[in-house]
Amino acid sequence: MRLIQFEDRQGGRKVGIVNGKAINVVSQVKTMRELALLAIATGNSLERQAQLLNSNVQEDYAAILSENRVLAPLDHEDPAHCLVSGTGLTHLGSAATRDKMHQKLDDDESAMTDTMRIFKWGLEGGRPGRGKIGAQPEWFYKGDGAIVVNPGAAFPVPEFAEDAGEEPELTGLYLIGDDGRPHRLGFAIGNEFSDHVVERKNYLYLAHSKLRYCSFGPELLVGDLPANLVGMSRIRRDGRVIWEKEFLSGQDNMCHAIENLEYHHFKYNQFLRPGDIHVHFFGTATLSFADGVRTQLGDSFEISLPDFGEPLINGIAREQSRIAIDGIKVL
Repeated sequence: MRLIQFEDRQGGRKVGIVNGKAINVVSQVKTMRELALLAIATGNSLERQAQLLNSNVQEDYAAILSENRVLAPLDHEDPAHCLVSGTGLTHLGSAATRDKMHQKLDDDESAMTDTMRIFKWGLEGGRPGRGKIGAQPEWFYKGDGAIVVNPGAAFPVPEFAEDAGEEPELTGLYLIGDDGRPHRLGFAIGNEFSDHVVERKNYLYLAHSKLRYCSFGPELLVGDLPANLVGMSRIRRDGRVIWEKEFLSGQDNMCHAIENLEYHHFKYNQFLRPGDIHVHFFGTATLSFADGVRTQLGDSFEISLPDFGEPLINGIAREQSRIAIDGIKVL
């Protein structure tokens, strides 16, 4: 099953079940979070709860998309209660991409870059088997819910940014139940969007490079995740494709198990506040930046995975800085 969040033409929020070219409206709830809380309370799966509330009232999916009424498939009415984070060096091939920006898996670990060292740890211990704790991945903070851009909208790029690059990724969506236990709602296509020029200067700038907007959706895939996901990442300029490349995701193409990445995120008690939602990017091995592409204002990203329905499309626009170098006031 695939679900979306959207607005009707009057601005009312709705949850819908993707049914081919139509959207079946889910009754009694206005948000995905409400639907998930109800599923937890009643002991149902998210899919079962959506089926029980299927009103069979339909809306045209193409119209929702063209009129930019699609919302991110999970959000919180208070953005501060949404944590956006991610893990890197999780995909086979991702270390090679990253190492181009910074420089071998050999027997001399002391000669490796930190990038290759963490990647090697993932290869050796990232998939320990059910019930076991594996190697800890690279982890980064991206922001709260305020940095999430809806599918179809443009990424605001700050004036101080040195790059505006896509990162096509698998994204996990979670809700913390009243008992403090994480519940995985499902997965979505994600564009983690980062500043690769800043990161290339020094790997210690990774944290800075990740403090950019992101997007995920438009659809939430509920249920089992296919082990082998093959998608396409494209950049368009003036309507013309200037770069495209296939990307791989899913468990068969990762050196870490999804469960291992989830454990190392939710093992921290501060991430288990009841009612909060979490958006977690699982990493990528494909970047246009690694192929020498430099994006510009007005470009458009398109990331598609057939198993996830409609592609995720976002543009690039300028964001005005809110603070100048001398803008700090002393009280």
